[in-house]
Amino acid sequence: MNIKIHRGTHQIGGCVTEYEYDGWRLFVDYGEELPGGPKSGDLQIEGLTHGDISKSALLITHYHGDHIGSITKLPKELLIYIGKVGREILLVLSDHLKSVDGIHQEMVERLHHANTFEAGKLFSYGPFSIMPITVDHSAFDAYAFKIEAGGVSAFHTGDFRTHGFRSKKLPEVIHKYVGEVDYVVCEGTNVARPDATNQTERELQQQFEELFKANKGNVVYLSSTNIDRLFSLYHAALRAKRVFLVDAYQKKIMDIVTQKDSLWGKSELYQYGEYEPKVLKYDKGEFLVTDEFKDFLDKLGYVLVARATPRFGNLVERIPGEKQQYLSMWEGYVKEGAEAYNKDLANSLGEDFKYMHTSGHSDMNSMREVFRLLHPKALIPIHTDAPEKFAELFSAEWSVILLNDGESVSTL
Repeated sequence: MNIKIHRGTHQIGGCVTEYEYDGWRLFVDYGEELPGGPKSGDLQIEGLTHGDISKSALLITHYHGDHIGSITKLPKELLIYIGKVGREILLVLSDHLKSVDGIHQEMVERLHHANTFEAGKLFSYGPFSIMPITVDHSAFDAYAFKIEAGGVSAFHTGDFRTHGFRSKKLPEVIHKYVGEVDYVVCEGTNVARPDATNQTERELQQQFEELFKANKGNVVYLSSTNIDRLFSLYHAALRAKRVFLVDAYQKKIMDIVTQKDSLWGKSELYQYGEYEPKVLKYDKGEFLVTDEFKDFLDKLGYVLVARATPRFGNLVERIPGEKQQYLSMWEGYVKEGAEAYNKDLANSLGEDFKYMHTSGHSDMNSMREVFRLLHPKALIPIHTDAPEKFAELFSAEWSVILLNDGESVSTL
């Protein structure tokens, strides 16, 4: 089996990995490059973007744009596999955005024809045996894959972490469904960011709860597809006796998760409590703010999940009283001068906001423990802008193979 990294050896977004055996090709992820990073543009890959695709398939680890955002550029005949719930969440997102950008209408059409898989259920493609296991990430229904062909096994981690709500079972899942492997193709997002995971999601939730209790008006800016954070804030608001406000799009995403009998379906985190989130109403293209609504919020206090749009901006201005604003996503979006800088988000937040976030990616000590469970012959870092740092950290215990984009390693 040959493993080739087409993109992602020296950048975090837009990774594309190929596993090839006996003329069959299994690709993992085909996403957009992140703003602020290096750009290679549209890739030309035999068996994926052009040429004979009759022996090719694409696996998607999760629905973040840097992992799936470019699939509309691929031949429509290409087989694509994605998790069931992740597919539904991305369908809602793309349907919501299709009037803004036509590319999302194409995404909807591609997703309707995609194949799905389930965690812990082995499936095959050509000579490849594929075992998907669910991992904890800031995207819900995210996966790692054990991929086997020709007597060689590789574990493709996708994006994962061990400090989220759903992380505790990872060692058990690896023991039951994966075992030891020959190679680990591993994300290294935080390899040069030791402080990125300095608290758990549960600790962050507890901090939010205390702040919600202390502040009557709370406005939180976060990604609507960060499902764990969304439900975490909801339950923190419940315990703080605050009304939890979302728009119809956000509520629809939450409903998808609560109504699914999935692997995590029995978790209290993904269930509604004594009251469901209150859905904002519309009036002539704006959110409806009546005197009754104002009195309701004044009596109970609220937590509003907001986005940096004029509609939400007008809503925040029309709700009376003092408000504490929070940023619960990567702070690079509001650092002026950075290429990922989002002026609308920065303006919506203003100067007096609290930064409340923890990473969707693993710290290095936890990653080391995962490697010890897998006992690989070698590690191949991807999804990182510091591969040399990765090698420094792990080469004492494992062989680390550093590749450049377009290079491959033969596992023979």
